[in-house]
Amino acid sequence: MLANYGVTTRYFNPSLNPEDLVAGAASNVRLIVMESPGSLSFEMQDMAAVAALARSRGILTLADNTWGAGYYYKPLDHGVDISVQALTKYVGGHSDVFMGAAAARAPEIANQLSDGVLNLGWAVSPEDAYQMLRGLRTLPTRLARHDVAARQIAAWLEQRPEIQRVLHPALPGSPGHDLWARDFTGACGLFGFVLHPCSTKAVEAFLDALKVFGLGFSWGGFESLAISCDPQLEPRSFLKSYGGPLVRLHIGLEDPVDLITDLEAGFAAWHAAA
Repeated sequence: MLANYGVTTRYFNPSLNPEDLVAGAASNVRLIVMESPGSLSFEMQDMAAVAALARSRGILTLADNTWGAGYYYKPLDHGVDISVQALTKYVGGHSDVFMGAAAARAPEIANQLSDGVLNLGWAVSPEDAYQMLRGLRTLPTRLARHDVAARQIAAWLEQRPEIQRVLHPALPGSPGHDLWARDFTGACGLFGFVLHPCSTKAVEAFLDALKVFGLGFSWGGFESLAISCDPQLEPRSFLKSYGGPLVRLHIGLEDPVDLITDLEAGFAAWHAAA
C-alpha cells in the first residue's frame, strides 16, 4: 500500500550490530522497523541502541512487540518511537477477535497515527473493544503460564536426540540470551527448534502426528500450535542456514505433560518417516 505513495522498502540483516545497521541507512530513510525476537527465527536485536543511534540521525524507529505483549517488554521505555503489536494474539488470548495496536512516545507522532487511522477508515467495534479489555484483565496470569510451560518444554526438547538446538531467548546459551535478560522481564510461549537434517516428508509426518498441538500461524491464544518455518523463510532477503528444518511451537495453556506426550508421538512419526 505504501508503494502507492512513493514509499520504498529495504530489508536489513537482523544479525547486524546497531552501529552498522544505522550507518547503512541511506539519507532518505525515515523509519527503521524491528522485531525482537524475530517471530520465526528468534534473533534478538538491541532495539535501545538502534533507537538511540537512529534518533541522532533523525530516523524514527518502530518495534513489533507482539512477542513481549506490551507486558514483558516495553519498547517506548527503551527509546523506540512507535510500538505495535497484534492484539489478536496475547491480549485477545482466546483466538476469537482480530485487532492491532500502535503506541507512540511523542504526542506529535501519536497525532499522526490517529490521523492515519481516521483517513484509512479503521474502526473498532464496541464488542471487539470489550473482548480486548477482557483479555487484558487476565494477561499477566496467562502469560506466566505460557512462560513456565514453554521453558519446561524447551528444556525437555534440548535433551532430545532429534534436535540440533532450541531457539528460545530465555534459555541460557541461546542466541541473544544476554539481550533478553537485560531488557525483558519474562518470556512468552513462542519459540523454535532445529531438527537434524531430514526430508520434508519427515517434517510433515512429525506435524501430522500431533493431536494436542494444532497446526496454525496465529499464536498467542490458549491453544498450542506448531508450524514448519522453512516455507516462510525461503523468500527472505537474508536467508540463514540452520543446518536442518526449523519448526516453531506456541505453547498454550494445556498441561505440559500432555504436550510432551504429543511431541513424543510426533518424534516417533518423524523417525518412521526418516
